[in-house]
Amino acid sequence: MRANTYPTGLALVLILVGLLISFTSVTAAFVTHEAVWRYLIAGGCFVQFLGWVGHGRRNGGRR
Repeated sequence: MRANTYPTGLALVLILVGLLISFTSVTAAFVTHEAVWRYLIAGGCFVQFLGWVGHGRRNGGRR
């Protein structure tokens, strides 16, 4: 069992990049009221999802 259950490496990078893309796109969508930002929001959430899946796979599915 690992003592460190925090995301590291590529998983951490994907999670942080996904968050950055999502938060920036939400702000831009709120300011500009353009629907095109929704695609970037969904893309950022998907990148973050991939990071969490990668972390779960590295961690063996355990917490």
